[in-house]
Amino acid sequence: MNEDAHRIGSRLNELLANAGLEPLDPALAGRFADYLLLLNRWNARVNLTAIRGEEGVLSRHFVESIACARALPGGIVTLLDFGSGAGFPGIPIALCRPEMVVMLAESQGKKAAFLQEAARVTGISAKVHPGRAETLGMNFDCVTLRAVDRMQEAVAAAVGLIRPGGWLALM
Repeated sequence: MNEDAHRIGSRLNELLANAGLEPLDPALAGRFADYLLLLNRWNARVNLTAIRGEEGVLSRHFVESIACARALPGGIVTLLDFGSGAGFPGIPIALCRPEMVVMLAESQGKKAAFLQEAARVTGISAKVHPGRAETLGMNFDCVTLRAVDRMQEAVAAAVGLIRPGGWLALM
C-alpha cells in the first residue's frame, strides 16, 4: 500500500472509530483509499459530488455509506443503488458486503463511466446500468437512495423495484 493509501485508510478508520463503528481491515481500507484517489481525479473534470475535500468525502460519503452497509440486514442478495452518482452508498456496500450482487444505476453518461472505472479499480463485481433505474425491469431485495434529485418521485419509482418483503434504504 502506498503512502497516500495508508494515510487515507488510517484516517478513515479514525473517523469510523469516532462514529462508534468497527474499523476496516487494512486491505479493505486500501480499496477505499483507491476509490477516494480515483474520485478526486475524476471530480476535477466531472462534477461527481459537491463535497470535494478529502476529509468531507471520508466523513460524509464513506463513513455514512459504511454505516449503511453494516446496518442492512442479512439475507439481502440483490441491491440496487438508485441514482448512484459517484457511487454512494452502492460502491461502499459492494466493498463491505461482497455477498451482495450490487447494481449501480446512473442515467448521466459521465457518472456511469466513472462508476465503471471505480468498479474496476476497487475490484468489486457491481454492475453499472447506464440509464434510468426504472427501465431495469427487475426487482431487488433492497434499493438504496441517497441525495437523489426529486426524492419524492424517486422513492415512488424505487418502491416499484423492490421485491415483496424487500427493503428500501433511504439516506
